[in-house]
Amino acid sequence: MQPRWVVRGALPAMLLVSWVSAAQPSGINLQTFIGCAVREFTFLAKKPGCKALRITTDACWGRCETWEKPVLDPPHVEAHHHVCTYNESKLVTVKLPHCAADVSPFYTYPKALRCDCTICQTATTECETF
Repeated sequence: MQPRWVVRGALPAMLLVSWVSAAQPSGINLQTFIGCAVREFTFLAKKPGCKALRITTDACWGRCETWEKPVLDPPHVEAHHHVCTYNESKLVTVKLPHCAADVSPFYTYPKALRCDCTICQTATTECETF
């Protein structure tokens, strides 16, 4: 299963990101790891009117404990859903190559400094089904 990170607000909507690869952190068995960690990955930064640029940065990756249990009163479920997400980050701006004259060559993306298992924040993250 590939992790999904979608950040809204920090990136202009017209920018498209294609995941290329993610490097395994040394000493961590990704098949059994439970928790949230900063992990290096590479993606292709794309913007209409510019040539794509391969970028290597740090992002959050992991599996967080989640559970639900039935209860007698509505809504009849007590839920605890945490996601691995940015706790601390900084924005990095790069210049894309060979942009058209009317297109800004600047591309901004978040770089993870610290990640934690926490409640999904819709202001910064796409929270599917939560």
